[in-house]
Amino acid sequence: MIYRLLALNVDGTILQPNGRIHKTTREAISYVQQKGVYVTLVTARSFPSAKKIARALKIDSLLVTHQGATVSGGKAEEPLSAKKMSGEVTYEVIRFLEGFPCQIRIVHDQFSLANKYKLNHNLLARTVFTTGDPLFYSQQFVDSISETIVNEPVAAPKIEVYFEYEDDLEDASKALQSMFSEISLTRLNSLRLDIIPEGVSKLDGLLTLSDHLGVSLQEMVSIGDGMDDIEMIKACGLGVAMGNAPVEVKKAADWVTRSNTQQGVAYMVREHFRKQHPISFLRKMNIIKN
Repeated sequence: MIYRLLALNVDGTILQPNGRIHKTTREAISYVQQKGVYVTLVTARSFPSAKKIARALKIDSLLVTHQGATVSGGKAEEPLSAKKMSGEVTYEVIRFLEGFPCQIRIVHDQFSLANKYKLNHNLLARTVFTTGDPLFYSQQFVDSISETIVNEPVAAPKIEVYFEYEDDLEDASKALQSMFSEISLTRLNSLRLDIIPEGVSKLDGLLTLSDHLGVSLQEMVSIGDGMDDIEMIKACGLGVAMGNAPVEVKKAADWVTRSNTQQGVAYMVREHFRKQHPISFLRKMNIIKN
């Protein structure tokens, strides 16, 4: 099979635990780009945060961000796709969540708005802002998000919720699913819940990109490590799980590479792309028609 697009998750895949990108990962991405393979990021991060990483990797492509809610970047001035919850739904969801001991965060492409709740769970507290970057991303903390946005509605592409207790996440998830048909829930771990517009997923973002580029899912390789990567891993021509991924993600994959501490992206690229001819050559030989 000829693969024309490489879709990469960010946290736990490209990035090492210290938040850095290993030299071999940079080299691997440059290698497939030289072969004419389209490289994109598919991430839960906001677009500004993902764009910073793409710039470091010299990726100038459309990026799938906010769990697939937004597809934008490259040379396009406007997003190819931008799905958001309505201002009314965003407000009602926030107001409901404020009844739980949790930190709530509206993630927008221009700003982040969070409540001032202080998490007592030390491990969770250290991970709250892994999907944003305070160096360039405007973050505001308020006593009550619902009171802040009641007169200035916000249509959110994503709401992140960091619970203090696992039982609260379970209860909130069940209630939200029964109360709102306009949202989808993605559980990243036992204490973290992402709320996105109904029908949005990383796979949905890849399908938008697929239609735009004329590249089928079977011509794509996707690499990820999270539960929210399973759907796209199953759908792509070659779905790859990182060695540090949960068992469920590995079971969904066609191939399991090394962990992010062992440069799993670079290892996968060496194994699967070294024998593939450049896309330009394949077009010249009429093996690829478009």
